[in-house]
Amino acid sequence: MKIAAVAALCAPFLAPVTVTAEIDPVVAEAIRDRVQRANPKMRLGELKESPMPGIFQAEVVGNGTVYISKDGGHFVFGDLFRVSDEGLVNLSELKRLKTRADTMAGLNIDDMIVFSPAGEAKAHIYVFTDVDCGYCVKLHQDVPKLNKMGIEVRYLAYPRAGLNSVAYRKIATAWCSDDRNATLTRLKNRENISISVCDKNPIAEQLRLGDEVIGVRGTPTIVMQDGTVVPGYIPPETMAKALGI
Repeated sequence: MKIAAVAALCAPFLAPVTVTAEIDPVVAEAIRDRVQRANPKMRLGELKESPMPGIFQAEVVGNGTVYISKDGGHFVFGDLFRVSDEGLVNLSELKRLKTRADTMAGLNIDDMIVFSPAGEAKAHIYVFTDVDCGYCVKLHQDVPKLNKMGIEVRYLAYPRAGLNSVAYRKIATAWCSDDRNATLTRLKNRENISISVCDKNPIAEQLRLGDEVIGVRGTPTIVMQDGTVVPGYIPPETMAKALGI
């Protein structure tokens, strides 16, 4: 992805977002009950006032944001935009941006495989990775250069074939190793190593996080510190510019 594309991705998110207020719990429960009676599989999160007067909003677990009329009789899926003299501001993406940034910042770094610069890190990125995808390998080959630029790389596991796959057993071997960094590198170098899967590893939770919160659709998927998601590989120079380095 070229820097212009990254800039275009980030540009709409610079405007302030309206803080939404909580609504009457009785009203919220009545709306939630009406929607879920119509579709029992639809799990709504906390209902709040949306930036659009007369409309509530709620997160649908694992499936984005829904905007609901105050009687619960109508709803729409999709992004909510604010129209301003400067252009359009995607308020839904602004909210997702903050959610992703806060979620990633709240993770336990000990559950990741981290490649750190020799000196102080100027920035860090999160990378959902598989061990077999070609662009995951290409990005990993860039890690020494990224580290020299002052960029810390924090890996999370995302075996694309799922938890009942060879890909899972391979990447779990890295997370279960006494030397996670070296084992992950060997796997990405296509070396044959003994498979060893420990019972307590964070891969299932990281896979769920990628699916339900980040919206990972392939690997690698890069998450910047501000919550911006960059699907796919980008060169180190483009990465550094996107991070302001």
